[in-house]
Amino acid sequence: MRKNAYRFFFGILCSVSLTGCHTVKDADLEQSKPKKAELVVWGAEEDAELMNQIIQSFQANYQAEADLQITFEVQGESQCKDALIGGLEEGADVFTFADDQLHALAAAGALDPIENADEIKAKNLPSAVEAASINGQLYAYPLTADNGYFLYYNNQYISDEQAKTLDGILQAAAANGKLFSMDWSSAWYVYSFFGNTDLKIGLNDDGITNYCTWNQTDGAIKGIDVANAMLRIAGNPGFVNRTDEGFLAGVQNGSVVAGISGVWNAVAVTQAWGENTRAAKLPTYTCNGSQIQMASFSGCKLIGVNAYSEEPKWAARLAEWITNEKNQQLRFELRGQGPSNVAVAESPVIKQSPAIAALLEQSEFSQLQRIGGKFWDPVSKFAENMADLNPSGQSIQEQLDEMAENVSAR
Repeated sequence: MRKNAYRFFFGILCSVSLTGCHTVKDADLEQSKPKKAELVVWGAEEDAELMNQIIQSFQANYQAEADLQITFEVQGESQCKDALIGGLEEGADVFTFADDQLHALAAAGALDPIENADEIKAKNLPSAVEAASINGQLYAYPLTADNGYFLYYNNQYISDEQAKTLDGILQAAAANGKLFSMDWSSAWYVYSFFGNTDLKIGLNDDGITNYCTWNQTDGAIKGIDVANAMLRIAGNPGFVNRTDEGFLAGVQNGSVVAGISGVWNAVAVTQAWGENTRAAKLPTYTCNGSQIQMASFSGCKLIGVNAYSEEPKWAARLAEWITNEKNQQLRFELRGQGPSNVAVAESPVIKQSPAIAALLEQSEFSQLQRIGGKFWDPVSKFAENMADLNPSGQSIQEQLDEMAENVSAR
């Protein structure tokens, strides 16, 4: 009897023990499953194929650690700030943006300082680190160091000597029934005419408002001298005012044989012009009887991590993955974009790129873009009027004064 009772009690213990072991094993299995993490990435439409490839490699690399559900959405880099600040909690976890938006994004609380800043800084060019920093503190991951522009020209129609001056380019283009394209609807490009004169534009100490002397009426080069130069260019039959997309369309259909753009179009331009493709620093242009070297804004594309992301750890990892050495090399190979990563920038293939070489040549005449938001619309309005040969007939000096006042508005 005692024996049977013992057996019964032992059986209960075993049953409980086995049940308990089974429960623990199920818990272990549940815990061993990768946690699901959802992320949204914003980037330019032309980067969609590249970014999806990078995202897939990231998912594969970390598949044992997390079930990463990552969605790429098209969002223009130049409008990223406005889209994000309009709803930070609903915005992308990781996003591509131009460096001139850094201060506004940080001030809005969209960006937190990068935790492993020293490691990221050591891997990137000093100029790119500067563009991604505020008061020495890194707030974003450098992605490219090529956000500038230079001259593309087709050597079948324009010689290397003619490409040195805008007069030579326009003459050659017109003689061949072709066009030189530049976007005067964008203040970013219009800076070219004012940047290497004594006429000034920049941020005030508040970091928000601008100062502008582009309407200056004294000095060797006056505001009206630049405006008159632009009118002469606009009236040349070899000139056309087109957006960047319009420039590329003209290159591809054969109507455009020269234009001002950046490395993002290097692959497409080369495909269209083949062995006749050339790239160089911006030309000089005639202003008040002198040759003035055209200037440019320089800058970088950056990757930001939304401070409101529900997956900050994975968002930071993805941002670092997108900007690592391997993927910056891939970005150059697929998109022709110049790297911020030191190791990639020093590689032979980068140094042999005509577009990157032209950008480096132009860097002597470029300025890191630090401009308040009220710069863009007034300058675009003024330049569009010049491109249309001042259809209203309004005084040029009045237009310059109005532009400078609006650019400097508080």
